[in-house]
Amino acid sequence: MLVRLIREHLRPYQRQLTAIVALQFVGTVVMLYLPTINADIIDKGVVTGDTGYIIRRGGFMLAVSLLQIACSVAAVWFSARTAMAFGRDVRAELFHRVGSFSAREVQHFGAPSLITRETNDVQQVQMLVLMGGTLMVASPIMMVGGIVMAIHVNAGLAWLVVLVVPVLATSVGFIVSRMIPSFRLMQERVDEVNRLLREQITGVRVVRAFVREEHETARFAGANHELTDVSITAGRWLAGMFPTVMLVANVASVGVLWFGGHRVESGHMQVGELTAYLSYLMQIVMSVMMATFMVMMIPRSAVCADRITEVLDTDSSVVPDPDPVTDIVERGTIRFEDVEFTHPGADVPVVRGVSLEATPGQTLAIIGSTGAGKTTMLNLIPRLFDVTAGRVLVGGVDVRRLDQDALWSRLGLVPQKAFLFTGTIASNLRYGKPDATEDEMWEALEIAQARDFVEAMPDGLESRIAQGGSNLSGGQRQRIAIARALIRRPEIYLFDDSFSALDLATDARLRAALAPVTRDATVLIVAQRVSTIRDADQILVVEDGLVVGRGTHSSLLETCTTYQEIVQSQLSAEEAA
Repeated sequence: MLVRLIREHLRPYQRQLTAIVALQFVGTVVMLYLPTINADIIDKGVVTGDTGYIIRRGGFMLAVSLLQIACSVAAVWFSARTAMAFGRDVRAELFHRVGSFSAREVQHFGAPSLITRETNDVQQVQMLVLMGGTLMVASPIMMVGGIVMAIHVNAGLAWLVVLVVPVLATSVGFIVSRMIPSFRLMQERVDEVNRLLREQITGVRVVRAFVREEHETARFAGANHELTDVSITAGRWLAGMFPTVMLVANVASVGVLWFGGHRVESGHMQVGELTAYLSYLMQIVMSVMMATFMVMMIPRSAVCADRITEVLDTDSSVVPDPDPVTDIVERGTIRFEDVEFTHPGADVPVVRGVSLEATPGQTLAIIGSTGAGKTTMLNLIPRLFDVTAGRVLVGGVDVRRLDQDALWSRLGLVPQKAFLFTGTIASNLRYGKPDATEDEMWEALEIAQARDFVEAMPDGLESRIAQGGSNLSGGQRQRIAIARALIRRPEIYLFDDSFSALDLATDARLRAALAPVTRDATVLIVAQRVSTIRDADQILVVEDGLVVGRGTHSSLLETCTTYQEIVQSQLSAEEAA
């Protein structure tokens, strides 16, 4: 997966990669030439006392060094730009892929894991690409060139190179094989820490309300210790890698000096050649250390690449039609035809055998106990899920055949959890209509019973909204979310328990203000409070995914036992209000 991911996303940067390879090749070859020049200066200049020769060859050596530096700097510059572009492209593709997921895929991966894959995992692979351009390309060139040049300088000591390289490769390979499982487990531990941290930050009020700080601290400490233990295990193997390489390198250096000294004494080798041979041996060891550093990164990057590719290879269960319908003949109609929906792996459908019809000018309400399937039924209309049996039609067309933009442009959805984006009240309202004027925004706020508290804010429409709308109350968030749906004047309004945080008086005023605005639209309301839906044209009573009652408030009071129980459970509270 790692090779495939890198190959696919580096394909547009072939010219930059060619430049990197060319620059690294020239720079490494030039660097391999430096010990030979140095040996020449020692043998023909220092030993003979020829100062002029030393200056001439020294100047040439300086020029060669400057060329090597220039090539290395240029190669790093191209590598950095290519790696950053690679990371940008992968993050963008991940973002668009996750954006195309239905709720099913998001629930499968989980938000913490998706965030980790989008950030930490991409960063690990991006770092591998960067190091690959700077180290991986130069390492084999330096190793092969160092071996060739060392043998060229003096073939009598070639057996040392033949011995050193396999010993280094075997040592490094053994250590890396022990590191791979730890790196794989480390990414899973990072996911777990992110999940717990996200839960505890989001639910901090609940934690404090139930005095569970110690329990949550213990949970986080456990996950944190598990991550620490895995990191320490990987770190111990990593800590042993460089000392092992340096031990082999130093032993090899002693061997070169020992056996090379005897050859110098016997006249089979010059002092400059011995110095050059030692330099080439160090370059060979350096190339192995560079390869070691890369090999150390590859296991963790491979795990990250697997996780990234898993997301990129996952197709949304909500698949757009290849030849979608863009023109809708009927305006604002909704029909369910024997609809069934079952979660993957579940034994029992969440919704089953549901048939209904709603037309413009009509208000259809769905009521039932918690977990009855009300929200799931509503989510089937905008295709947050796809039905597993039956059909959902909007405007007379199956939503699976409709162009998604055409479908969503006709819907005004207020979700069960009123979510606001970081920004201002105006920027949140313009999610519903990007070109909305101030007058349109104030009108929508007035209908949603939000104008009073927005006007009371110091900056009015430009008042800041914190992440998730945390600086507003639940009722204020719901009213702004309702205004966001109202401002686009859609054909169909979908209210998913959108009045639950409002007091009964505000709820009544809001529904009264909504009536003239939604007169020509289709309104579908999911609620648990009878007072919210008692004036609806038709009420569906849902229990365990089945429609067990259908009719007006008065008719259901006479015919539907489930509805009678719901009304009786709320009657005293409503009367008291």
